[in-house]
Amino acid sequence: MTHHQGLFVAIDGPAGTGKTTLTHALAERLTRAGYDVHATTQPSRAQLGEIARHGTDTYRGYELACLVAADRYHQLRTEIRPQLQAGRIVLCDRYVASSYVLQTIDNVPPAFIHTLNAAADRPDLTIILTADPTVAATRIHRRGAHNRFHIDITSSRTEATLYRDAATYLTAHGQAVLTLDTTHTSTDKLVEVITRKLTPMTRLPRQEQATA
Repeated sequence: MTHHQGLFVAIDGPAGTGKTTLTHALAERLTRAGYDVHATTQPSRAQLGEIARHGTDTYRGYELACLVAADRYHQLRTEIRPQLQAGRIVLCDRYVASSYVLQTIDNVPPAFIHTLNAAADRPDLTIILTADPTVAATRIHRRGAHNRFHIDITSSRTEATLYRDAATYLTAHGQAVLTLDTTHTSTDKLVEVITRKLTPMTRLPRQEQATA
């Protein structure tokens, strides 16, 4: 396996935009290209993360925001940083952008969310997926909502607006953001676009550059 410098990529966006599907497909593509890839998710699968993931009806507002942030810092220390230090590409399904969106929906002031997450590591690239809210709501209805944040078309519209705001905010603060619309674009095409974006960052093998 060829060694490459570690790279941290966050994949975020409203429910129903295909984050998890894209994360898995991108991991497979990069692995085939010769990279050592570690795919993960937030909230994490550790104890704190499972409490946050399944406790959205129990914990709200500041409580949930602090719980999610605590899990994030724990995951950075115990999982993400060690994987990066080992030279792996880390793909994280949801990261700080989701806190700006979901905690805002939960009536937590943006300034508090910013302070709570200010010490979290910056990804080398944040990918924010978008989709027409009607399409996203249909996808959620088809698969089933995972928590109280994803109820109907109103929730999808609110998320779409807040993720646009989050992308603008992150960009204004010097973070690299790539926004992709998944409404009519296949996962394979999205993976192709992302691979092209990552090429100069990861020094992909020449044969992969030719086919990406």
